[in-house]
Parts: sequence; structure tokens; C-alpha cells
Amino acid sequence: MAFFDSNGVKIHYEDRGSGDPVILVHGFASKAQHNWGLTGWYKTLANYRVIALDCRGHGQSDKPHESSAYSSTAMEDDVIRLLDHLNIKRALLMGYSMGGRISMGLLAHHPERFRAVVLGGIGAGAGIAERETRKPIVQALLAEDKSKVTNPRAKLFRDFAEANKNDLKALAACMDAERGAITANEFTRNSVPVLVVAGSKDELVAEPEDLANMIPLAQVLKLDGRDHLNAPGDKLYHKAVLEFFASAPK
Repeated sequence: MAFFDSNGVKIHYEDRGSGDPVILVHGFASKAQHNWGLTGWYKTLANYRVIALDCRGHGQSDKPHESSAYSSTAMEDDVIRLLDHLNIKRALLMGYSMGGRISMGLLAHHPERFRAVVLGGIGAGAGIAERETRKPIVQALLAEDKSKVTNPRAKLFRDFAEANKNDLKALAACMDAERGAITANEFTRNSVPVLVVAGSKDELVAEPEDLANMIPLAQVLKLDGRDHLNAPGDKLYHKAVLEFFASAPK
């Protein structure tokens, strides 16, 4: 098992294979093995050096219960510190859902560290600070009696969190954290190739085309018939990412 210290928070990561490094950032209430291992990404990326972290609050990483520990800056810095820990100057990057939002921030704030970026499971509005809209999910995660959760979306998050045996207080803190907005102005000079991916039946995200339109050099892949949970295993998704990474400038 591999761990490193990220400003006092112990972060777990998996480091597999050899070749060009690829950093993978998983979604909310998931972990590296679930988001990437169970969906076949480790096998798909077998010709790369695959580095997948458990984001703070998830998997085998530390799980603070304070929302201040989960700011956008803190979660982006975990990835940058991981690169520094492994002496990697530039890498390929893919994030899904929460990981896609983190990757979007990394593209905006640390573009020099990445050769190409895949933003999976996010769409327009992913960079907006929408703390108020997340409150029902926070309340659902903290509810002592799950049967009293009536908000359908919040219940979905609670069920998924419990299915993966997460620390619900840590996830609630993560969901409740302040997030700075990421605007189109931060991408006006973007020179990093970007692939935006989302399922055509993903009801948790807005249109991926609108997100791609705010980022120069971005292209879109919509996965027909896929939703938020089953998109990561889609064969077309895997094939497209392999082709996209292969075409990335060195």
C-alpha cells in the first residue's frame, strides 16, 4: 500500500505499470479501485503508468470531518502534491464526476502539469459554486433514519454512499465544502487538449457540450444510453480515451 502526506492529510494511492503517467481521480463516495479497477480502466491503460488516488474522505485516505478540509484548493493540491511526491513533472489526467470537477480545477489552475485532460461525468455548471443546492444531500448523509429522507436525488447519494461503506460524516463534510467558481475566463488561453465525456441518460449533469464550449481545444463524447453510474465501463469511452491520450502532445 502506498501513502503520502498532503499537508497533514494521509492520502492513499495505487501506482501500476510503466510508461507515460496517467493520473486518475475518482467520483464522490467511490474510491480508486471501484471507479477505475472494477470498470476495467487498469486493464485498458495497461501500457501506461497508472496512478489512482483515493481522494481525501474516501477509500483508505484520511477522512476529516470538517468541511474546511475539502475546499477545491485542498483537493486539487492533493493531486499536485502526489505528482511532486512521485517526481512527475507532467502527466495525462482523467477525472470522473467529483474527480472531473477536481480535474477541471487542475486544468484551470495548473495547466503546465498536464498533457491532456479527460473530464468525465460532468457538464455545464460543474464549475459553479452551488453550495445551497447540495444541502439536501448533506442532510441525507447525516440523517440518523434514512427512511425519512424524501428528496430522491439526496436518497440516491445516501444509498450509494452506504453501499460503498463510506464514512458518512466525512462525505457530508466533503459535500458541504466551499468551492470557488471556475469560469470560462480561466480557460481563454488554454492550450491543453480536453475530452468531455458524459452518458446521454446522465440526469446528474447538464449538457457536456456547453462545458466543452467554454474550453478551447475541448471535444465532446456522449455515450448513448449510459447514465452516471454505468458510463465508466462503456467500451466506447475506453476506446476514445486511448485514442485521445495517444494523440496528446509530448
